[in-house]
Amino acid sequence: MQDQIIIFDTTLRDGEQAPGYSMNLEEKLKMAKRLEKLGVNVIEAGFAIASPGDFEAVKAIADNAGDLIIASLSRALEKDIDASYQATKNAKRPRIHTFLATSDLHLQYKLKMSKEEALERSIKMVKYARNLCPDVEFSLEDATRTDLDYMCRVVEEVIKAGAKTINLPDTVGYATPIDIETMFKTVLNKVPNVDKAILSAHCHNDLGLGLANSLAAIKAGARQVEGTICGIGERAGNTAIEELTMSIKTRNDIYPYTIDVNSKEIYKTARALSSITNIKPFPSKAIIGSNAFAHESGIHQHGIMANAKTYEIMTPESVGLVKTEFILGKHSGQHAFVKRMEDLGYPLVKEEANRLFKEFKALCDRKKTISNRDLLALVESSESWGENDWTLDKFVVNSGNMMTSTACVTLLHKGKKYEEVAVGSGPVYAAIRAVEKIVKHPFGLYDYSLNAVTEHRDAQGEVFVKITDGEEFYRGRGVSTDVIEASILSTLAAVNHMINSNGLALGSSINAQQMDLSDDMLVGHSDKKNEG
Repeated sequence: MQDQIIIFDTTLRDGEQAPGYSMNLEEKLKMAKRLEKLGVNVIEAGFAIASPGDFEAVKAIADNAGDLIIASLSRALEKDIDASYQATKNAKRPRIHTFLATSDLHLQYKLKMSKEEALERSIKMVKYARNLCPDVEFSLEDATRTDLDYMCRVVEEVIKAGAKTINLPDTVGYATPIDIETMFKTVLNKVPNVDKAILSAHCHNDLGLGLANSLAAIKAGARQVEGTICGIGERAGNTAIEELTMSIKTRNDIYPYTIDVNSKEIYKTARALSSITNIKPFPSKAIIGSNAFAHESGIHQHGIMANAKTYEIMTPESVGLVKTEFILGKHSGQHAFVKRMEDLGYPLVKEEANRLFKEFKALCDRKKTISNRDLLALVESSESWGENDWTLDKFVVNSGNMMTSTACVTLLHKGKKYEEVAVGSGPVYAAIRAVEKIVKHPFGLYDYSLNAVTEHRDAQGEVFVKITDGEEFYRGRGVSTDVIEASILSTLAAVNHMINSNGLALGSSINAQQMDLSDDMLVGHSDKKNEG
């Protein structure tokens, strides 16, 4: 009989700590729903004590969770544990995840604690958490650099104190598979009550060994693995959930274990993360990169045509890439459109279907052939505008290499039209300037990127922007065959998030320093760690 491996997803906690991947409450809820569809067993929804926003996000996910375990991370402090409990207590299956460093290096230089003091703190805080919540996980931070005898003492005592899951993380990605195997086997052989808890692996990818170490941990006896979608996370990231899933499913002869993850939801989940964060995976990223199932070599192409197994060890369909034979275009009906969206993993309710079908028809007037990637871009960038949101009515730009660019933009707000003209060193700059003048809420353009959704000259341009009011960051996404229109749409999406988040009325001011849209702000900057 195969052993069940629990998949603990920390995209919304460890993953979100990576520069550029910070999410607001709405985005976290959207990602949590996608993770639930993917079939992970545990969602670590955040670090409740970190900020009021983090607390609210964890609570919202816990309040709306199904049968998933919802966890919140806590330092080994009563105030942290209290926050985690308050945030997760309404979940059907809440979990408090608390941790304390155990390596000599961390004890001496970070915690300034003796081993006995750390052991005492660990026991006390696990007992405290256990009195609040029946499901407690304890992590020995920097476990792979911890003395093994001391590790066994800590594990034994925190299990006695009530911990049901023991996580032995490779916090800094230092270990090799041999180290991981030795560590887990030592704990399993030397800790007398280890059968009363589940051992978990949390591997970072600093040496590119995150997946290999996680698989080694499973072979050595771990029955929970912690990771993130696309492997995002601190520094070089974490074990990628999609890589772990497909390793087990593809090489079940070597790893005879079962997991609840539905591999056909992998691609959609990765796209959801990319859509939310505006960051695309590297083309050669395993499983979900754009080149993962691409074949350019003539020898490879010949083999694939003869038998796909010659150069593909898994099928594109197995990770959710849908191949369809019929073409959608301007003469296609709504039924065919809705069916295709369902095939792509986006079942639409009637109101949503009607709205998106109109947008699809408008796209058909601009493009001769509509691909699946066009449809995915359409649904992922489409905004259901509210009454208080700004929407685009029309725009005109004049630009050239011998003139200053000018943009005239007309926006709609509560049925009324507002128009402004602005100039800039380029048409995008001028258009965004005009938007800022209309909405009367100053913002800075922190990041801007433009990508082609598909190939050929009629490809849609996909624009991602990140704006700031001086305090928080807001993302927007827009898609159009006209890159100026895509730029305006993405800016409006971000502006509406900013205004709605601040509860601002038309024409009111914000408590932030005026942010100039200078030319260099269109180039992009490194992301700040604690974004909104």
